[in-house]
Amino acid sequence: MMTLDSNLVDELLKHYKTPEDLIGEQGLLKQLTVALLERALSVAMDKPASHALADSPRFAAYHSSTQMGRFESARSPLPGSSSANHSEYDEKILSLYARGLSTPEIQAHLAEIYAVTVSPEKVASVTDALIDEAGAWQSRPLERLYPIMYFDSLQVKSCEAGRIANRSVYLAIGVNSQGLREVLGLWMADSENGMPDTGFWCTLIAELKNRGVQDIFIACVDGALGLEAAVKAEFPQAVVQLCIAQMVRRSLKFVPTRSHKAVAADLKLIYRATTIEEAERCLDSFVEKWDSTYAAIGQLWRKNWVRVTPFFAYPDEIRKVIYSTNAVELVGANLRKVTNNRGSFGSDEVIRKSFHLALSNIAAKRTMPIRDWKTALNRFSILFESRMPVS
Repeated sequence: MMTLDSNLVDELLKHYKTPEDLIGEQGLLKQLTVALLERALSVAMDKPASHALADSPRFAAYHSSTQMGRFESARSPLPGSSSANHSEYDEKILSLYARGLSTPEIQAHLAEIYAVTVSPEKVASVTDALIDEAGAWQSRPLERLYPIMYFDSLQVKSCEAGRIANRSVYLAIGVNSQGLREVLGLWMADSENGMPDTGFWCTLIAELKNRGVQDIFIACVDGALGLEAAVKAEFPQAVVQLCIAQMVRRSLKFVPTRSHKAVAADLKLIYRATTIEEAERCLDSFVEKWDSTYAAIGQLWRKNWVRVTPFFAYPDEIRKVIYSTNAVELVGANLRKVTNNRGSFGSDEVIRKSFHLALSNIAAKRTMPIRDWKTALNRFSILFESRMPVS
């Protein structure tokens, strides 16, 4: 059980004068109850068992006993009411939607936490405002140069006309000259019949170029057929290699969770080696150690070795930035929270709205350049001097 800090209590009560300040209609107790429940819900939504807190009997009982402070009046529908400003509810709807909750789940949570009723039409009207916003985001101008660009994908299920279909969502993540990671766009394709054709990739890369991208130093791709050729067609000077983060992710699919840490640590010795010769020795050691249990991993790395290792041609400062898994895994992990919470999506439009909100939340949190970017930029400036934009 948590122990309440007495200093925190003193801070909360420093403006206390009368009992009304504590237990009144707008008193500290009711404000604090609502604030704690909101924060608890937010934390719960960010965890794998995201619905457990708000759906638990103890949570419901606590909610009933406190009567939810500000909202203890009779439940009233939000749509059609002109007597109140519901912008605060709009924000809560968007927050829950961004975490992958469906319309019925949003309705249930708002009823449980705030004792208010929202209609499906209200939820739709709030989230539909995202359509134009997402469209503007997808077509916004991009920077001239991205020293590093990653291409990643994840699988989702879309349910339309009573039929569930597998869809692939493809992402382009750029690291700009300031070392800031930026999701440049997302594209969807049917994955029922395998990977998209070359035409899809040519259109995607051409779109990036039409939006202002003129050069990419290093493109880290996910191995999709046609993507590498499409990148080279539009950016012939770009070095293309398989994304290390995705190679690690694909490798761990063969491994039970209990062994992830040990296998990942040995894979790290391969891609963090000082030279390609050392990396080959580390791969040999990995195969010798793990081949009897996870032979598919060694086969995966040997089969793709030529496409994995181009970054060994660069100095350590650049290699560290390339093989860092944070830029890709952070985005993927947050989007997978949405898909895990949601299960399936009602349409491509719902996918776009949900992912756009999630990506906006990621962008708001990631405002610092990646670690050791200045030293990497110094190396880029030397190796790619003729291609660096003039300050």
